[in-house]
Amino acid sequence: MVSALGMTAVLGGCGMTGGSADLTLKLVAADYGDNAANSSRKYWDKLVKEYEAEHPDVEIDVSVYSWNDVDRKVREMVAAGDPPDMAQIGAYADYAAENQLYKADDLLSIPVQADFVGQLATAGQVKGVQYGMPFASSTRVLFYNKTLFAKAGITPPETWEDLADDAEALKADGVKYPYALPLGPEEAQAETMQWMLSGGGGYTDSVDSYGIDAPENIDTFSWLKDDLVGKGLTGPVAPGELNRAAAFAAFAKGEVGMLNGHPSLAKIAAKAGVKYGMVPTPGKEGTTSSTLGVADWMTAFRKNGHRDQVGDFLDFVYSEKNVLAFSREYDLLPVTSSASSAMAASGQDRHLRTFLDELPSSELYPAGKTSWAEVSAQVKQQIGKAVAPGGSPSGVLSRLQAEASRAENAE
Repeated sequence: MVSALGMTAVLGGCGMTGGSADLTLKLVAADYGDNAANSSRKYWDKLVKEYEAEHPDVEIDVSVYSWNDVDRKVREMVAAGDPPDMAQIGAYADYAAENQLYKADDLLSIPVQADFVGQLATAGQVKGVQYGMPFASSTRVLFYNKTLFAKAGITPPETWEDLADDAEALKADGVKYPYALPLGPEEAQAETMQWMLSGGGGYTDSVDSYGIDAPENIDTFSWLKDDLVGKGLTGPVAPGELNRAAAFAAFAKGEVGMLNGHPSLAKIAAKAGVKYGMVPTPGKEGTTSSTLGVADWMTAFRKNGHRDQVGDFLDFVYSEKNVLAFSREYDLLPVTSSASSAMAASGQDRHLRTFLDELPSSELYPAGKTSWAEVSAQVKQQIGKAVAPGGSPSGVLSRLQAEASRAENAE
């Protein structure tokens, strides 16, 4: 299990709680750290200590689990009839459809709810009502290896044609992965949507119905199959077998010329000493007008009541100071406009500015659909076949569309 943001921390669960109080609120949270030193437990521990100092009648009991476990843990708690008051997880639509969640406007003060970045708030809606409160966000841009590009005498691409030409030059120079295309099951739904957007398509159409086999998407994957994969420009591992983590690791080794990446890749590359650049995703005719945005979600369960206390705590969680602190700790983008403005104006965050610039025009997964989890799983398993030798982009996308329609109609 990975979060929507691609975080893959594997730390186990752990809890924390303060002293005695009149009321205890239970929060289950995901871990964005990759070791004990930067576990999210430390972030929550500091935040809870500050909140409880001002609210001695309320105790916040936080359990932190890895992304391998957190969604399953919450499902088990809900199934046992003992949901937490709050859960910071990867999806919310199923719980909202079953009327188990508070609406955001039942909890948050008007200034706090209005401060969410617009498209993130919209992505937290089911049938026009916000249940998912964005907690962390990210966008995708094209990373390129400056050293390899200089050696090949090429410049960063702005169009698909540029990208293919650059990949040809990198291949001629002996680069192992001229363009790394991770369509393996780890996070294929992200690479897929990034490419769909660059071709003017997406998972859904203008009325929010699935449109996976739209002509624009078929054209995009036909181009990938014929002009990149078919010409040997994506490296020795078949795209359907290449996972994001392996592609990022290869970039850190200097083996990749170009690939789509999120802020974590910047940290990985810098740590490895790779000189990299970042540019907006190339599109069919020019720079893509919309990039992939992703978010993870805070939810609040209704069963235990405590609406006012939960809302007061979440107002504190979403203060500019706390949103900035979390975003900076894990190189993620703020989910509020106030924190985004502060980050954009700060030299401390210049390494995130390219991603921040992309956020206002980003498009997110159709997370408000209860069918999305199933559709995403099918994309992860099947999309690599669309670009494989002998594969049929139209055939694979049509099958995915049929399965998406079935899943949607079953809800």
